[in-house]
Amino acid sequence: MQNDTIIIGASIAGLACAACLQKNNCNYIIIEKQDTIVAPWHKHYERLHLHTHKKLSNLPYKKFDTSVPAYPSRLQVIQYLENYKNQWDIKPIFNSEAIKIFKQKDEWITKTNRGDLQSTNIIMATGAFGKPLMATYPGQDTFTGKIIHSYEYKSGRDFMGQKVLLVGFGNSACEIAIDLFEQGAIPVMSVRSAVNVVPRDLCGIPIQQLSVLLNVLPARIADTVSKPLINLSIGNIEKWGLKKMKYGPIEQIHKDAKAPVIDIGIMKLIKNGKVQIREGIEYLEKNTVHFTNKISESFDAIIMATGYYRDDANIVEADSRRFEDLSNPIGKQQYFGKDGLYFCGYRVSPTGQIREIAMNAKKIAKHIAAKS
Repeated sequence: MQNDTIIIGASIAGLACAACLQKNNCNYIIIEKQDTIVAPWHKHYERLHLHTHKKLSNLPYKKFDTSVPAYPSRLQVIQYLENYKNQWDIKPIFNSEAIKIFKQKDEWITKTNRGDLQSTNIIMATGAFGKPLMATYPGQDTFTGKIIHSYEYKSGRDFMGQKVLLVGFGNSACEIAIDLFEQGAIPVMSVRSAVNVVPRDLCGIPIQQLSVLLNVLPARIADTVSKPLINLSIGNIEKWGLKKMKYGPIEQIHKDAKAPVIDIGIMKLIKNGKVQIREGIEYLEKNTVHFTNKISESFDAIIMATGYYRDDANIVEADSRRFEDLSNPIGKQQYFGKDGLYFCGYRVSPTGQIREIAMNAKKIAKHIAAKS
């Protein structure tokens, strides 16, 4: 069957692209390997909230309801996206997994577990980070407690009364540490690398809004401008055992494609001794963890908040330059839409991931419509 456009994935980026294509009167189908939209959000830990403000995190043509708080919860985000799907009458083909995508003459072939599809355009909307990255350490197989990746974590209730080591210091790790403390566990964080920490709100203004304003400046200059205000709000993180990155949060996003930690309460817990910081892990010995500074400590469980593989849609057969291009904004991508191949939601943005997806979906749909 020949289609104008096939969207791969019915999570946030896929839904946004579907709505924008409809708005531009473009024909499409959307396939999803799971049995529901935004499957990752259904599986995330219970306490999860958006770290970006709702006014800067809505998809095209639909705002969050006024009854929803500034930083919506996981369930509120799921409900918003369900309403979005219904408003635009988006009908994904569920349980349909794209196995291989390649160009054949003038059309794209998408091989799925339910047969082959042909299309003029392909929009990859599965996200760049697909598979959990599980760190391993010498002696890990001797650990007598539970070891899980943060992807498997659901609630601090499961660790009540236990001493839990969190490996990593990203946004998920920090919110999980807060949840563990609130649910009666004893969280400790092993932080090997230097980090940037920024406040969620600065003088009542979302830090994301400041990033939008500063985004017109070169990254290093933007960081220089915001540094005094961030330091005033967060303080010297090295005083509490963390290592400060040599460059600022906006340059970190551009250089490393990783977001800084947005402080939603972790720094207060660290300063008050409720969450303690340790160095990197050297090796494990049964329930004892030996750190690189020669300190040893016993734990009941370990949660690896060590991120995800960046696979950049490895099911797509395309020139490697197409994936290198994804580090740039759409307006600066040399291969944007070339041969009808588009990517939505693959670039880590200093102004917020969902905001970036919303803008990209509009541009992709407009580009496809102009070719019709």
